Amino acid sequence: MIRSLYTLNRNMNVLQKKQENVSANITNVNTVGYKFQDMVQSTLESKEMVNFTAGRNENLEHRLGGYVYGNQLDQVYTDFSQGSLVQTDKTTDFAIIDRGFFVIEMGNGQYGYTRNGNFKISNEGILTTLDGYSVMGIDENGQLEQIPIQNNEVHIDNRGFFPEEEIYLLVVDFEDYTNLRTIGNTIFTSEAEAYNRVNGEVRQGYVEASNVQVADELIRMIEISREFESNQKLLHAADETLNKAVNELGRL
Repeated sequence: MIRSLYTLNRNMNVLQKKQENVSANITNVNTVGYKFQDMVQSTLESKEMVNFTAGRNENLEHRLGGYVYGNQLDQVYTDFSQGSLVQTDKTTDFAIIDRGFFVIEMGNGQYGYTRNGNFKISNEGILTTLDGYSVMGIDENGQLEQIPIQNNEVHIDNRGFFPEEEIYLLVVDFEDYTNLRTIGNTIFTSEAEAYNRVNGEVRQGYVEASNVQVADELIRMIEISREFESNQKLLHAADETLNKAVNELGRL
């Protein structure tokens, strides 16, 4: 019985994490550049159960067979597939076609990577994110620089080149996305080396919508709810069994 309660508790904790993940996805369905996350689940290995109630052979192990102590969450998986492009006609909005990330300066020598191209011009005339992080560019000598905007007018070609400023909007990519770690709804960091995506296409006046599929998330929510109900019924049955056992022993 203790094993059953332990397994139910473990399953409930897994379901709680999965529900929180689905809720986060649905909450960010309208967040520009958001990438939905899913959780990879596995079943624990079966463990041999024994007791010592074998009649006259009570000093010997009585093997009862295998028992699985529930499920576990192995990792959180981020889906980096491209969301649909939304036309905004704002000159400070950009969308990357296919792979790649914008680079933003987080401070203290740290850089972040994002697909959220919903930018603005700061009071200092610098291209920044809505949170105020500087969007990085790269000059013809390969030097990283902030992007100054002259006269609040933004002109850029589909290569990400600012002709007035003579600087490219920096778009980088990674060989392996599994090294990316989220530090916000749309910002990632990585210890892996990024490379400059020289031939990347950037589209001005567009942003990339979230790649969350609401219908899929609602189905997941229903499935999790039904699993909760099943586990609650098992927990109720275990509670009744324990209650009956205690009362019967009390009479003795």
